[in-house]
Amino acid sequence: MAKPPLQRLVLASASPRRLDLLRQIGLVPDEVEAAEIDETPLKSETPRQTALRLAVEKAAKVAAARPGDYVLAADTVVAVGRRILPKVEAPDEGRRCLELLSGRAHRVLTGVAVAAPGGRGASRLVESRLVFKRLSAAELEAYLESGEGVGKAGGYAIQGRAGAFVISLQGSYPAVVGLPLYETVNLLRGQGFTRA
Repeated sequence: MAKPPLQRLVLASASPRRLDLLRQIGLVPDEVEAAEIDETPLKSETPRQTALRLAVEKAAKVAAARPGDYVLAADTVVAVGRRILPKVEAPDEGRRCLELLSGRAHRVLTGVAVAAPGGRGASRLVESRLVFKRLSAAELEAYLESGEGVGKAGGYAIQGRAGAFVISLQGSYPAVVGLPLYETVNLLRGQGFTRA
């Protein structure tokens, strides 16, 4: 009897947080390859549509060169109303994001997509709602000085110091960190991946 083909999993993300989350549930990708795509939101897109589209595009981009592998991709968008907050690269950007989030509710939208062998695939969007406390000037400055929010959507990392800003969270904590684990495992299994 022939052995089933070896299933390989490729994570289409350079995010160390996504890799850590997968390791947390015992799922270690065989390879990590960041998908280089244009992440600019489209003009008429809602934040939900942006997060899901980018996850699907990232999976498709990496899967195009790996038709026999399972490719997992995700994208996280932080939104206040219809406004998408940037992935912070500079302190002034971080300040604007945190001032906007201070004392109010916002949404974290994480799209996750799986591209499977044979051109199959599936995707899901996970929405979480958070409320931040009102930040004092000292808290804002200390957080910006820590540098923790650089490179993060919305300018903060819930798994770090910003966890102390969160009054409430409705939804998926791992999705806010960067990868909804329950949905990820179900998507992989649904596409025939047996190691999840």
